[in-house]
Amino acid sequence: MKTRKRKIGIEIIRTAVVDARCNLIIGLVALLTGIFALPASAQCEAKNDAFQSGEHVMYDLYFNWKFVWVKAGLASLTTNATTYHSQPAYRINLLALGSKRADFFFKMRDTLTCVIGEKLEPRYFRKGAEEGKRYTVDEAWFSYKDGLCFVNQKRTYRDGEIIETEYSDSRCVFDMLSILAQARSYDPNDYTIGQKINFPMATGRRVEEQTLIYRGMKNIKAENDTTYRCLVFSFVEYTDKDKEKEVITFYITDDKNHLPVRLDMFLNIGSAKAFLRSVTGNRYPLTSIVTK
Repeated sequence: MKTRKRKIGIEIIRTAVVDARCNLIIGLVALLTGIFALPASAQCEAKNDAFQSGEHVMYDLYFNWKFVWVKAGLASLTTNATTYHSQPAYRINLLALGSKRADFFFKMRDTLTCVIGEKLEPRYFRKGAEEGKRYTVDEAWFSYKDGLCFVNQKRTYRDGEIIETEYSDSRCVFDMLSILAQARSYDPNDYTIGQKINFPMATGRRVEEQTLIYRGMKNIKAENDTTYRCLVFSFVEYTDKDKEKEVITFYITDDKNHLPVRLDMFLNIGSAKAFLRSVTGNRYPLTSIVTK
């Protein structure tokens, strides 16, 4: 495993508010990704058993500030067929847009795009993020050779500063959206409560090890007044003393679609939630709906 870095200029220091805003979009992505254990193979190919071109999912975002819940904005997730280097592929877009009222706490204008092959292998990732006067673009290019996954990443700042990294691993490396495409096709029925799931993820600047814990099942009511039978997972971080810190709790439909229904996230300056608002173009019936 090799990592090489080239930095131009001086990295901008993030404020606490920017950190909270970044954690919110990471939390939303975690809601939409990394749900199931991934194969330890650099070939990164899998069968698509969960989604189809034309799927469109909408979410409402809320932020809690001193016991008051404020609607923070909207998020949309779309999947469409495309081509990449003249080969059939899928293009997945995630747009998170904060409301003017929520801009008082943090400004969120994020657009994430990934391209994956027909067999769901990552090919390209881009994230454009606006944070007040700060704007960054993260990109990642994926290639495969001799049983290894190679990731070239670049972050570009508004003022022209660039940070580039190169990374290789014998395991599959995913970005924030391509992991969704593969994870949704895996079967979680063999999981046991408390089981930990680890996977590497490229953020556009570095590759980070992520940890999820399966918590069991629960019925959850979404923003559309529909109750779903859900799988419950926790996204956790570890302190310097190896103490576990819960960052996100999220809920995924217990059916073949494996659609995210709700996210509860804990921030340093409050808490945030995302609720399923609507879905169209889903491949399978939502058999996880709980009828009265």
